[in-house]
Amino acid sequence: MANRKKKIFAISGSTRTNSSNEAILKLIATLYSEAMEVCIFNEIDGLPHYNPDLDTEEVPTNVKNFRKQIEAAEGVIICTPEYVFSLPGSLKNAIEWTVSTTIFLDKPTALIVASSMGEKAFESLTLIMKTVGAKMTESTRLLIKGARSKLNEKGGFSDEQTAKEIERLVISLTEVIDNR
Repeated sequence: MANRKKKIFAISGSTRTNSSNEAILKLIATLYSEAMEVCIFNEIDGLPHYNPDLDTEEVPTNVKNFRKQIEAAEGVIICTPEYVFSLPGSLKNAIEWTVSTTIFLDKPTALIVASSMGEKAFESLTLIMKTVGAKMTESTRLLIKGARSKLNEKGGFSDEQTAKEIERLVISLTEVIDNR
């Protein structure tokens, strides 16, 4: 990883208090604090329902702020659960607020689906982020099955393999940022 800290905007796809997804993002922010300055967005449930009629020059303030944070970041990490074999509606809604922009175009992005299973959400999120133009590699995408069992009560990883996969993802994301 390069010497200077990368500005990372991290989006938790879960609206649950103390979710595994937010815990993973906090852990990444802590473990890699020398390499990355991570801003965790956990207000996804505060964004209004996407409505193209509201997607004008005067979008709602919280949508405007959400978009600005993505734009200002050198990279984005999305960490989400799977709900009913898909993405949580709140995450899909947030991404829909970016479709009329180009803020994800070539934006280095890492995807983590941390759920009990997660394959369908992983496929869906990958397709959606490719559609909006996010810059990803195989190494910046990670599916963590049985996510709750991979974290311990102290807020760390209880599974060494998961810790290694997260490290690989973080290193890969910083490489994508550096090679932009």
